[in-house]
Amino acid sequence: MGIKAISFDCYGTLIDWESGIAEALSDWSRRRGAELERADLLAAFSEVEPLVQSAHPGMAYPEVLGRVARGIGRKFALPVSDAEAGEFARSIRRWPPFPDSSNALAELQKRYRLAVLSNVDKESFAASERALGIRFDLVCTAEEIGSYKPDASNFRFLLARLSEMGIARTELLHAAQSLYHDIEPAGALGIRTAWVDRYAGTGSGAARPPQGATEADLCVSGLAELVESL
Repeated sequence: MGIKAISFDCYGTLIDWESGIAEALSDWSRRRGAELERADLLAAFSEVEPLVQSAHPGMAYPEVLGRVARGIGRKFALPVSDAEAGEFARSIRRWPPFPDSSNALAELQKRYRLAVLSNVDKESFAASERALGIRFDLVCTAEEIGSYKPDASNFRFLLARLSEMGIARTELLHAAQSLYHDIEPAGALGIRTAWVDRYAGTGSGAARPPQGATEADLCVSGLAELVESL
């Protein structure tokens, strides 16, 4: 394939954000006397998060999460205190890696430069990077870019930084779980993509569905399979 670098989405691809989100929101809803289903909480998150990000593209991700918590509270007619919004915002640092992430990344880094393009802030990502046990060759966050995926600016920023490292667009593979945030916009810019179908085609979960028909260059069920495929 002529690949020299692989860029990854982090949350949903390397980090199990659905479990982290659902656990934090379930704790909040139970305290408020409601037993909300995981699927309903994730669906609400998938609706509210992009609205907050598009309205406040320069806002730090922890503050985005705090506003998302309040928006979800309004959807279910349940109160969200400032303390609860802050707790949800900080929960990102506890979201767990997928079981295959660390070993697969270590194996891939023997052969490729590894980058991350993530819709978070540097501090939040640093906690996830420690949990993954790897140092990426390049980290691009929404905090420094000033916009959130699926904005094409984020992918152009990634391409520009990789170009400075001597890596061309044609030498990049972008791997991600979200069709909406990653596979669709990356493909539109001519970037080769690998869809990491973590949820076996069962739905979009915490991410919106893509705007149109979207097809990746490669489809795998997880990072272990990505290592085998490459």
